[in-house]
Amino acid sequence: MAELWNMLILEPILNSLISLCSMLGGNFGLAIIVFTVVVRIALLPLTIRQTRSTKAMQELQPRLQELQKRYAKDQQKLQQEMVKLYREAGINPLGCLWPLLIQLPIWIALYQSIMQALAATPENLLNLAQHLYSWDLVARAVPLNERFLWLQLSKPDPNLILALLVGATMWVQQKMVTPPAADPRQQSMNNMTLMMMPLMFALFTLSFPSGLALYWVVSNVVGIVIQYFVGGGWGYLRKPPGAGKPAPGRDVSDAKAPSVASGKEASKSKTIAKTAEVKKGVFSENERARSQR
Repeated sequence: MAELWNMLILEPILNSLISLCSMLGGNFGLAIIVFTVVVRIALLPLTIRQTRSTKAMQELQPRLQELQKRYAKDQQKLQQEMVKLYREAGINPLGCLWPLLIQLPIWIALYQSIMQALAATPENLLNLAQHLYSWDLVARAVPLNERFLWLQLSKPDPNLILALLVGATMWVQQKMVTPPAADPRQQSMNNMTLMMMPLMFALFTLSFPSGLALYWVVSNVVGIVIQYFVGGGWGYLRKPPGAGKPAPGRDVSDAKAPSVASGKEASKSKTIAKTAEVKKGVFSENERARSQR
């Protein structure tokens, strides 16, 4: 099993990284960035399907909530109706998970590749040689320089900058696709998930090599760009214009103006009615006096 993993996943990623590093002037950090962009472009069809599937799932939420209320006491019937609804809408609920599932072995192999490619001791270099292809690009690049900007790519970032970038970019990416929920409990759960995932990966960054954290940051940024263009803007990151605010060109005093005006009209109509009654009474007295004469 280990040999199959090395042959199919680890060695292709390791040799691709080293070859990119050789083509980019020995800059291993830049090689990780280019490798990340290439991976995200390769996964673009799945990412677009994931984005559209997520958007379609959000549009189905009112109907799903209606089904949950209707079949709250019959879980089997609820599951059947939900499957029927998904089939009618042409949605696969698991379609949102494919890009994440495919990236998981890439993360593991990238971690192993960084640790092996940046070997410093003779023993580690000997172990690295067992996984290298007989390419001139690979032979010229070894040993690699692990310095990139302020980072030492085989070790965690001591300045916490990468941890903040990982958490912030992941939060933005999640916020763009997380709609507000009408149910307070569901909204509370959404808020917790929105905070826990970025926080968890930010904590991972403090323990893993900064090269892997660099991959996460670039992958999140590329994901934000894809979501912006495929999803049509910043999504739920930006509140709808005018939400919670009065209409443009109108303030609170304007809102009160109709009630004040209606009060004035009411008092005016009462005055007119009283004047009419008085005139009617005077007219009646005059008619009575004329009849007595």
